[in-house]
Amino acid sequence: MVTPRFLTKIYNKAEDWFREKSIIAGKSGRHMKFPYTFSAKVAQFPLFFYMKNNNIWMYWPVGWVITFLVFVKIHRLANSSENKSSWAETQRKNAAHDKEH
Repeated sequence: MVTPRFLTKIYNKAEDWFREKSIIAGKSGRHMKFPYTFSAKVAQFPLFFYMKNNNIWMYWPVGWVITFLVFVKIHRLANSSENKSSWAETQRKNAAHDKEH
């Protein structure tokens, strides 16, 4: 079970890693009163704060991972050789049936 405490630990580690690699910067001395540009808005957005303190933001990545795994499973089943041969056979039968009419 994925608990909020477990996710908070993961997000803390991710935030520390991003700060260590300088992907996200620490707080600068002075912020704009109103960030006019899109990049200034992105730079001031407290992403990890929301990911740690809001349930929707907290479980959003979990939902993405689960959905991705489900779609990979469906993709593998749909593109299996057995399914492709079954589909080709169905199309062949439909074409023969259409040719009769």
